[in-house]
Amino acid sequence: MLDFNFRPTASVVICSYTEQRWELLMDVIDSVHAQTLQPDQVIVVVDHNEDLYKRLVAAVQDVTLVESTGLQGLSGARNTGVGLATSEIVAFLDDDAVAAPDWLEKLTALYDDSDVLAVGGKVEPAWEGGRPGYFASELDWIVGCSHRGMPKVASEVRNVIGANMSFRLQVLQQVGGFNLSLGRQGTKPLGCEETEMCIRAAVGSPGSRIVYEPAALVHHHVPVQRGTFRYMLERSWSEGMSKAQVSHIVGHKRALGPERRYVRRVLPRAVFSALSAWARGADSDGLRRAGATVAVLAATVAGYLRGRRVAQGSGSLLSGSGSTPVPLSGPPWREAS
Repeated sequence: MLDFNFRPTASVVICSYTEQRWELLMDVIDSVHAQTLQPDQVIVVVDHNEDLYKRLVAAVQDVTLVESTGLQGLSGARNTGVGLATSEIVAFLDDDAVAAPDWLEKLTALYDDSDVLAVGGKVEPAWEGGRPGYFASELDWIVGCSHRGMPKVASEVRNVIGANMSFRLQVLQQVGGFNLSLGRQGTKPLGCEETEMCIRAAVGSPGSRIVYEPAALVHHHVPVQRGTFRYMLERSWSEGMSKAQVSHIVGHKRALGPERRYVRRVLPRAVFSALSAWARGADSDGLRRAGATVAVLAATVAGYLRGRRVAQGSGSLLSGSGSTPVPLSGPPWREAS
């Protein structure tokens, strides 16, 4: 149901864990302050790095700066930020994802529909050393970005992308926050916490919608090392492991529907297009790109199969953390252990 008088308030949460991204983090904060729709809060959460926190205290103004009170990792840091949020909408940015000037305006505009639980935007890669010729745009999910094959106009989706997403605060509180057994922990490239969050939110609110709005744009920095073939395979394996964990929690049908369509439709077109361009002599990287695409699929499937065995044996891929978040009544947020 549309409410044309709706003017949402918004809090923006940025989580950071390393000083190595200092300049990028400064650019992200500046991009939030330059928004056409100013947020009511800008919350920067430091994930268990005292040196980074002290440096930010001395350098940054006009933000709410806090150290994560949760378990180490992205999910715990995000839950800390949500616990401080007071606005109707909570938007999340990675510490290396610079927002376009109208990002927040575009992101929040769709909440005039009361059935919308979450809205995510387009994440465009900003390649530090240029896109490698063997790295197909259909594989940009490997570097946390929107990939070819995703909707070009605002559309209902299963889940949003972690580097550029927003939720109603009430939804985050009702479902208990981000699952602490999922999400990146330091350099461990596990993920899918936003996928599991969106699935839980939708299951708890029949008839609701989660929307992808490509007009809400951020530019995600991609360092050279994340464009290597080795990283592609490592990240694909980890994605498979993460998807197995999500499947273990919410069920295979809910967890893998879009992935099945992606494998049946998007990847075959990518391989065929690359091989065709190489055969015509129009693209010397076509053969390598097709080979890398097939290798990524194989690594992802292998990781998923391995993850299923681990999840069935222990109930969690990450020892020492629970597989299901605890419903929360409000800040301070309690966390699963």
